[in-house]
Amino acid sequence: MRLFRLLALAFLLAVPGLAAAQTADRENLLYIDLDYGRVVIQLRPDIAPKHVARVKELARAKFYDGIKFHRVIDGFMAQTGDPTGTGTGGSGRGELRAEFSRVAFERGIVGAARSSNPNSADSQFFIMFARNAGLDGQYTVWGRVVSGMEFVDKIKRGEPPRTPDRMLRVRVAADEPN
Repeated sequence: MRLFRLLALAFLLAVPGLAAAQTADRENLLYIDLDYGRVVIQLRPDIAPKHVARVKELARAKFYDGIKFHRVIDGFMAQTGDPTGTGTGGSGRGELRAEFSRVAFERGIVGAARSSNPNSADSQFFIMFARNAGLDGQYTVWGRVVSGMEFVDKIKRGEPPRTPDRMLRVRVAADEPN
């Protein structure tokens, strides 16, 4: 009986911490709704705080809603985040300094797209279809697909695709009802 009471007390004390942890986790999850289904990205503020802050800012402003995947290369990556759809546009909020890490560019990793200048990322990003060691330490990783990679795999290929897929809706999970 004493063990049961101790376990019950431990559970009750842990619940508020658990709720806070779940809220914090939802603050660092990004939902991208595609025609095929929902893609869930775990954001990485621990390695790219400024990039994550920008992505959340843009998602909360509904900037990404309706933006197409303008560059999709089979076996490599799907790129989006340009409101012009040309690969040359951005949010107008200014460029971000690179936040390079040791995270490998493997399947499902989300990275900041940029020009040849490492400090030129803004709103564009790409999702990896497969490992590409050549990008390691050269581009900023700011997330990883944790659910829905099968929907990313369905995105139409091309540079640009003939009939490009679009991000229908992009939201921070903490802003959505459970």
